[in-house]
Amino acid sequence: MSETDQGPVGAERVLTVLMELAKVPEGLSLDELTKRVDAAKPTVHRALASLTRVGLANRLERGRYVLGDEFLRLAFLHQDRRLDSARMEPLLDALTAEFGETTHYAVLDKDEVVYRAKRDPAEGAVRLTSTVGGRNPAYRTGVGKVLLAWNLDTPETAATWARTHELRPRTETTITDPALFAKTLAEVRAQGYAVDDQENELGVNCIALPVFLDSPLVPSGALSVSALSFRTPLPELVAGLERIRTIADAHDVRTRLQTTGS
Repeated sequence: MSETDQGPVGAERVLTVLMELAKVPEGLSLDELTKRVDAAKPTVHRALASLTRVGLANRLERGRYVLGDEFLRLAFLHQDRRLDSARMEPLLDALTAEFGETTHYAVLDKDEVVYRAKRDPAEGAVRLTSTVGGRNPAYRTGVGKVLLAWNLDTPETAATWARTHELRPRTETTITDPALFAKTLAEVRAQGYAVDDQENELGVNCIALPVFLDSPLVPSGALSVSALSFRTPLPELVAGLERIRTIADAHDVRTRLQTTGS
C-alpha cells in the first residue's frame, strides 16, 4: 500500500526524520522537520510519534524534538562492542600516554574518513575538535591519505581519483594539485605512513599509519597521533614513528605491510 497522509508511515520516512534529528543536537520543531524532509506535516508528526513511542526521539516542553536516550544507549553500546574499536582502544590509550597527544582510529567510507575511536591527553591539555563518529574528507587528513594510498594502489588509479575529485583547500597547506596528490599517495604507500601538515585544521598536524587487523595486505583502518603544531612540531611526530610501531607491536596490532616471506 502506498503511503498517504492518512495511511501508515513508511520505514524510509521514519528513518529520514531520525537522521535529520541526529544532525541538530539542540532539536527541531515539527515545522522545521517538515521543511527538511519535504513531507506533509501529518506524515512527519506520525513518524515522530513512532520514534517517541520506542524512545528513539523525545519531545521537549517547548515543542522541539531531539534524539531519545534509547537511541543514544544503542549507539554507544554498538560503538563499545565493535571489534575493531575495542581492539584499538588499549593501543590508543598507550600512545596517548606515551606522546601526551590525541590519538585516533579511523576507517574509510567512500571519500571520507570516519573516526571509530579517539583518546585525548590528560585532563587540562588542549583537546582537538574531532569526535567519535565524526567525518572528514579523506584527501586532507593523515588517516585518509594512508587509506587512500592502499585503496588507490597504482599511480594511474591515484591520478584518476585526484583528477575526478574536487580537492578544496581548507588551509594554505592542503594539497589541491591532482598530480602532487597522486605523487603523495605513492610516497605514503612506499614509506608506510602519512602526515597531515596542518592540511585539515590550522595549527594541528599528525602522523598516521595503516592498521592491518583482518588482513596482512589490506588495512582495516588507520591510526594517528595528532598534536598542536606549536607543542609537538611535525618533525617530532615523524621522529616518533618507530616508537609508535613498537607500542603497536606490543599490543599485537600490525602497522606494517606483510611482505612475502616475512
